[in-house]
Amino acid sequence: MDYNEITDGATVYLPIVNPGALLYVGDAHALMGDGEINGNALETSMDVEFTRRPSSPASASTPSVSKNATHIISMGQEGNLDDALRSATSDMAHWLTADYKLTPSEVAQVIGTAAEYKVTEVADRNSGIVLKIKKRSPP
Repeated sequence: MDYNEITDGATVYLPIVNPGALLYVGDAHALMGDGEINGNALETSMDVEFTRRPSSPASASTPSVSKNATHIISMGQEGNLDDALRSATSDMAHWLTADYKLTPSEVAQVIGTAAEYKVTEVADRNSGIVLKIKKRSPP
């Protein structure tokens, strides 16, 4: 789940699909380009604060970064970029419907006019894409 916008102050929602599941935190990156194309980044140590609480986006079937200062963000992690894009888009659509009470037509308008897609990972067996939507419209 390498994504270079998971930084200080971001909230990451991780759905728990198995009771008693454990959490593993892998390597930290001080710097990483978009896509992590060669499997390398500038590795570093990290201090992370975890809080376990049952509040997450209603659609959280995949990891989501929703408390970034400027965007709501859904993540797609799949075996290829096409499926990752579909997963991120589907998750955002469910999220906008469940938590923001948008109709399917409104969801299509929001995603169709405001979506920002970003490749997060292509280095290993996973491909990752995020879909970002700004929390506020420009003035």
